[in-house]
Amino acid sequence: MSKVIAVFGAGTGLGVSVARRFGREGFRVALVARRKDRLDALVEVLAGEGIEAVAFSADLAKPAEVPALVEAIRDRFGRIDVVEYGPISGDQGFTPAAELDAATLEGLTPLLLFTPVEVVRAVLPEWTERGEGAFLLAQGVSAAQPMPHLSGLGPVMSATRNYLYSLNAELADTGIYVGALTIASLIARSEVSAAAQAAFESADGPQFPVADPDDLAEHYWNMYTERDRVEQFHPESLTPQATA
Repeated sequence: MSKVIAVFGAGTGLGVSVARRFGREGFRVALVARRKDRLDALVEVLAGEGIEAVAFSADLAKPAEVPALVEAIRDRFGRIDVVEYGPISGDQGFTPAAELDAATLEGLTPLLLFTPVEVVRAVLPEWTERGEGAFLLAQGVSAAQPMPHLSGLGPVMSATRNYLYSLNAELADTGIYVGALTIASLIARSEVSAAAQAAFESADGPQFPVADPDDLAEHYWNMYTERDRVEQFHPESLTPQATA
């Protein structure tokens, strides 16, 4: 039975590029996001490229629904081998740290922290039994490098980053890999890129380059196959030492 990757937060940018990259290696693909019409369009595009994909509509800001969602994917495909989690959309935005409040953090935490934790909990028994699996997560560079006026997302993502580092170490000898792709770029063809660029400009923040999502998907494939690092930075010149 061919392997399966579940792409959580699938869209026209990184999500579909990840589906393509793993699909070329024979993976079947579960595409997960809120809008089924957009997912169905991506399924059709991938089918035209010879990649088997199925759409699963879900609100990833509702962590309590994760077990049923994972079970639905497993019922359809028989297994889940890799999870890619990267559901950032235009609904999430930056907040200056001086203006941050508990309500803002509370609104961001389900999608960016609680749900990935619940996804891992849902797939871990299967992976533990099989002795193989991989959880890959995309995050913005503010998870590792705080920036003035661009807070909100960063504190929550940094908590998730902390969790991933611990999880990677705990599972290192089990055949299960956990890794984070930390991106200091806007993503071409992504619906959120224009909104993010506007936020940076209004805050007089850094001007990030635009990354080709195919290049980011290649990072993911290398992380999955090599399993020699917890975190991959893009651009690669942005090293962990530089963000300490």
